[in-house]
Amino acid sequence: MAEAADFQGTSASPARRWLRRAGTLLAGAPLLAGLLQLPAAGPAQAASSGSVSVSLDSLSPSAPTDGDTLTVSGTVTNNGKQAVTDAHVGLRVGPELTTRSEIDSVARHSDEPQAGSGTEVGDKYEEKFDKLAPGVAEHFTISVPVDKLDLGDDGVYEFGVTLSGQTSAQAWDQVLGIQRTFLPWQPSEADTKTKTSFLWPLISTVHMTAKTGAGELQTPEFLDDELAKELAPGGRLAQMVDLGKDLDVTWVIDPDLLASVDAMAAGNYRLQGADGTSTPGPREHQAVAKQWLAALQKAVAGKEVVALPFADPDLASLAHKGTSVTGSLSHLKDATDVAAITVKTVLHVTPSTDFAWPVDGAVDPSIMKVATSAGADRVIARSDSLQETGGLPYTPSAARPVGGGTTAVVADARLSTAFEGDLTKAGSATLAVQRFLAQSLALNMQTDKQRSIVVAPQRMPTASQAQAMAAALKALQGGTWSQSQDLSAAAKDKPDPGATTRIPSTRAYPSSLRRQELPKEVFGQIARTQDKLDNFRVILSDQSRVVTPFGRAINREMSTSWRGRDGEADSYRNGVEAWLDDLTEQVKLIDKSETKLSGRSATIPVTVQNNLVQPVDHLVLRLTSSMPTRLKIGGKAYYEQPVEVSGGHSQSVKFTTSANANGRVTVIAQLYTEDGREYGDAVTFDVKVTEVTPTVMLVIGGGVLLLVLAGFRMYTQRKRAAARQTDEDGPGTAGEDTDEPGNPEAPGDRLLEESDSTSRADDPEQPSDPAPDTAPESADPSGTGERVDR
Repeated sequence: MAEAADFQGTSASPARRWLRRAGTLLAGAPLLAGLLQLPAAGPAQAASSGSVSVSLDSLSPSAPTDGDTLTVSGTVTNNGKQAVTDAHVGLRVGPELTTRSEIDSVARHSDEPQAGSGTEVGDKYEEKFDKLAPGVAEHFTISVPVDKLDLGDDGVYEFGVTLSGQTSAQAWDQVLGIQRTFLPWQPSEADTKTKTSFLWPLISTVHMTAKTGAGELQTPEFLDDELAKELAPGGRLAQMVDLGKDLDVTWVIDPDLLASVDAMAAGNYRLQGADGTSTPGPREHQAVAKQWLAALQKAVAGKEVVALPFADPDLASLAHKGTSVTGSLSHLKDATDVAAITVKTVLHVTPSTDFAWPVDGAVDPSIMKVATSAGADRVIARSDSLQETGGLPYTPSAARPVGGGTTAVVADARLSTAFEGDLTKAGSATLAVQRFLAQSLALNMQTDKQRSIVVAPQRMPTASQAQAMAAALKALQGGTWSQSQDLSAAAKDKPDPGATTRIPSTRAYPSSLRRQELPKEVFGQIARTQDKLDNFRVILSDQSRVVTPFGRAINREMSTSWRGRDGEADSYRNGVEAWLDDLTEQVKLIDKSETKLSGRSATIPVTVQNNLVQPVDHLVLRLTSSMPTRLKIGGKAYYEQPVEVSGGHSQSVKFTTSANANGRVTVIAQLYTEDGREYGDAVTFDVKVTEVTPTVMLVIGGGVLLLVLAGFRMYTQRKRAAARQTDEDGPGTAGEDTDEPGNPEAPGDRLLEESDSTSRADDPEQPSDPAPDTAPESADPSGTGERVDR
């Protein structure tokens, strides 16, 4: 600055400005040079455009060893508008990837040409194309001996397949497209092998409704016929069984799936229709279901089988939304209890029920509490939820004691999520397999300490995902750095003392998973349905016909498979409750119209109708008078009688009543269960009471007296006639008045008798004359103004 100020003709302030300008010019010189040399950046720009796509459809063997020949095949497609000339597909071996994070980084940028990709193996191991026209895909296959790859120490190497060439606009050789993957290299047996437990899930969506047929077989009803498609050859579940039978895996099974397939195998299931009707399921699907079950029985023989609670309940939803609703946890306990029975009955193996599996292995304290509430003391978590905080330089073993006798079995997140996404294309599936193997080998090379690692993939893999899983497992189990282990053994292994055992807080639970949870209202509806079921079951002579299908349907209402399917879940729950209401209403009281009661006492019949196929009992019918001062029932305000009605019949129950005054009285008939809970709707009807008056009683008494006198008169006349007959048979006396046969009676006597007789015959009927009893009331609804039995 001082030196600048000494320049002749320059003041201090202008000198500073001169220096700033000079500095700016110098600083901009490189940028200017870059702009002047812009055409030289052409190859970089072309590389970043990705004008050619490379698909690596197969790489065999996935984990080569000494003496192997690596065969790579795939396709290259020109996505640009210009033809590519002098093109060739080459193989490149990149640097060794020493950490699992480096593998993740390469996977994120697997098709970006500008990233480093190593050097080509050599022109001897390439495939050339004179011209690659726009929009044209060309297939390639290259084989190279492994010893030509110049692989160094054991480890994971970046491996790339590139398409190089030139275009008319960029006439120099350049990399126009690339696909990176991984080459695990462990030619000899590792000194320490990782013990790997791979879960093989057999889980499906909900298929069965609560409806069953009325016959002895109780024909089940299915929502649709989608399960048959999954079971058929080539279907998702068929492939899971076919692929899994040759693998060392732990089978994780939803018992609801087995129950559904078993019902289909019986051959008498029905399919729900849109209009509320149902149609028989295709008979050929019975053979499909039987074949699948037989194949599964063979596949699981000698393997570990873990049974999830029935219908795979959503533990996170239950923990976050359901525990505030009374009785919700009891459904989890019921689902756990029935799980082992179902699996043993269908597959003839005894499963483990010690494991709980929250969605994506995401846990928090409330989920852990709910998961273990039904008896499971091992919870399958995942390492992206229960993350390491101890700074360990390696991935610890899966088992983590988290207190209270509970073990968190932490699955490795990278390995567990390796097969998600669309794997229908061969290129995607190949990359998933190679990435899985690379992560497994990198994990094994972290330390000489042997560890137990668990892989818990997505619950319902697609057929293509299952195929990729099987390919990776075959390579892993035939490799040199891993050995298979059952899940139970992994849970029992000695935990790493440096591994974290702290369950993350509820706030740390992923918001994306929380948004998919069942709302609290769902558990309220489930509780309401259960309450209705409890009230209905007590009156049934054969409770299992109703309790079993509805109990399992309630379990299905909590299924994890409803995530992301809110509309279908609502429809299913509403259908279960509506069907239960319909069955409950099959036992009801028949409506009654107004009843007339003439006299001081009478009986009132009330009819109970049972349209179920089974008898009902343990019911009590209560008849209540709204005005007991006017009308009493059984001598008090209300009276109860037990009710038992055969299936498909009606039963009339009679109540004795007594009237104290004239007028209309409202009477209420209500069914109750034996424990005092109302059952069904009440029936209300009016009873019109007409009390008998003293005047009417006097008229009735006079009529009775006349009848007595007439009888006495007839008696005296017959006595006289008998006396005359006696005198006539003996010696007569002159002038004696005799009643001889054939002699006319005294005129006065005949007149009196005829008069009495005529009077009795012609007299009109009096109100005091006793009326005959009415016939017993029929089971049909009574008509207006009906008279009751007396």
